[in-house]
Amino acid sequence: MLNLERLRTLDALARHGSVSGAAEGLHITTSAVSQQMSKLEREVGQQLLAKNGRGVRLTDAGRLLAEHAARILSQVELAQSDLEAQRGQVAGELRVSAFPTAARGLFPAALAELRERHPALRVRSRELEPEQGIRGVVRGDLDLAVVLDWYNKPMPLPDGLVKALLLDDPADVALPAGHPLAGREEVDLAEFAEDEWITWGEGEFCHEWLMFTLRSKGIEPVVGHRAAESHTQLGLVAAGLGVCIAPVLGRDPLPGGVVTVPLRQRVRRHVFVVWRADADRRPSIRAAVRALRAVGERVGGSGV
Repeated sequence: MLNLERLRTLDALARHGSVSGAAEGLHITTSAVSQQMSKLEREVGQQLLAKNGRGVRLTDAGRLLAEHAARILSQVELAQSDLEAQRGQVAGELRVSAFPTAARGLFPAALAELRERHPALRVRSRELEPEQGIRGVVRGDLDLAVVLDWYNKPMPLPDGLVKALLLDDPADVALPAGHPLAGREEVDLAEFAEDEWITWGEGEFCHEWLMFTLRSKGIEPVVGHRAAESHTQLGLVAAGLGVCIAPVLGRDPLPGGVVTVPLRQRVRRHVFVVWRADADRRPSIRAAVRALRAVGERVGGSGV
């Protein structure tokens, strides 16, 4: 009889590609991962892991069993969802993530509402960039992730995920108060061809979006500074070090010395929540999506 927890460990190893990654994803120690795998190898009577430099790799038998483990665990998830749906109770633990401005602009109200309405539900939240949140949901480390894409650059979603729109979030340009364009009612991105940009980390989805958008308008952007957190970017703008894109969600209060000007192109990002299709019937998932959508409607209705 195959042990479910050991299959879960094998699945984590296959998804994360390392013992340390599997241990982090499962919230256990690396020695516990090794012990579970040793027991699983004894149970099946075959070698599942082989040394690969300082790490390990799955053997052919390991990959074969990992494929079965992924299907078995998906069926277990479906069974748990069906049981929760039949019971109709919003209870247990829910692991959620959001990118920083959504964590600031949506989570406080949505998670407080969940706590008040469903005291038997324990929510664990963390800030993660959209790509990390999606990977966490795919791997099963997260139940829900609040992510984004842009009006002209969709975020690709892996198969097996479901999404719901929370709000459309307009974005302005943030300028130092002394900038020549600071008093304008609206501006065009092409007017910032000579400015230094303060942007996100290289390789991040939002940074790639900004580079794509500026270059599509014939601007080769000059990147002066990078910062993952929007308020850090705004602090750099306040110091006169450049300009940045400033979405409305989670933006206020603006630091002194910063003004925002709407873009003529009406730049928007789409904020949505994703979860696994095989968990779609879980009452806790549905309750969290309802709470997030309600807050998203209120925030969007206030001008976001």
